[in-house]
Amino acid sequence: MSRYLVTGCAGFIGSHLAHDLLERGDEVIGLDSFTDYYPRSLKESNAARASGRPGFSLREVDLVDAELEPLLDDVDGVFHLAAQPGVRGSRGDGFGIYLRDNVLATQRLFQAISGAGIRVVMASTSSIYGNATRYPTREDIPLSPISPYGVTKLACERLAECYAECFGLDAVGLRYFTVYGPSQRPDMAFARITAALVKGESFTVYGTGEQSRDFTYVGDAVSATIATMEHAPAGRVYNVGGGSEASLGAVIAIFERLSSRTLDVRYTEAAAGDVRRTAADTTRIRSEVGWEPKTSLEAGLAAQLADAFDRAGDTPAGRLSSR
Repeated sequence: MSRYLVTGCAGFIGSHLAHDLLERGDEVIGLDSFTDYYPRSLKESNAARASGRPGFSLREVDLVDAELEPLLDDVDGVFHLAAQPGVRGSRGDGFGIYLRDNVLATQRLFQAISGAGIRVVMASTSSIYGNATRYPTREDIPLSPISPYGVTKLACERLAECYAECFGLDAVGLRYFTVYGPSQRPDMAFARITAALVKGESFTVYGTGEQSRDFTYVGDAVSATIATMEHAPAGRVYNVGGGSEASLGAVIAIFERLSSRTLDVRYTEAAAGDVRRTAADTTRIRSEVGWEPKTSLEAGLAAQLADAFDRAGDTPAGRLSSR
């Protein structure tokens, strides 16, 4: 049994991670500042999956101004998932929040962890590649983010390199590729699609719907996160992709078939900072860590759709399972 600190514990991936760590018998100290990026009630619902269980404690902490060193006492490792997410919100006046909650918060955490001599597994993002120069995309290609959000996450990776070189930080970075599944953030496409299907509302596509992503089921992302804590060499960075590249239009078609409902799709201009395509080369994490994704896109979409209907107390006419 190990004792872990999980930042962003009430968020989408963080809450799933805390649950899985507790399921295998680990202790979890969860930290979250409950920012207003989306409703607090949704984050509290996420955290409720772990709250009250033996070995779990949740603390409302802002990494930027909290005293962090005492939180690291007797901790075996840190999973750093706290961040201000989202590409679109990082433009304009909102950028200051991303600097604070991504770059400054990470720098303060690294400073504290360096003195404690423990490992940190840090969430990064495929957004740091921008419109990549090759597909599938390897970790060693040039990094050219095209969104301010991507720039801040790249800065966090560079901070990890700096603290490793100067202060001996043991850090591993994970570049997640479009994680989806139950409890996904409400601003993300799949959450908006399932909400529209449940409520009979319209769904807005930014662009043509031909843009494609490498979609990663949250359970697979969590298993990769735990595996790198336990098995990855220090200083490595890994792509975490589900191997399920598909266009947004193709995903909508699967959701419609699974639910036996037709989505009212509206189209608007593409959003600045959104890349045309992502596709992860996961050779490195497969060979060095022994991880590989297990969940097909259709099975993952069925799980997310079923969760959305369950929360709404609705029962679709279609059969919510992969075929």
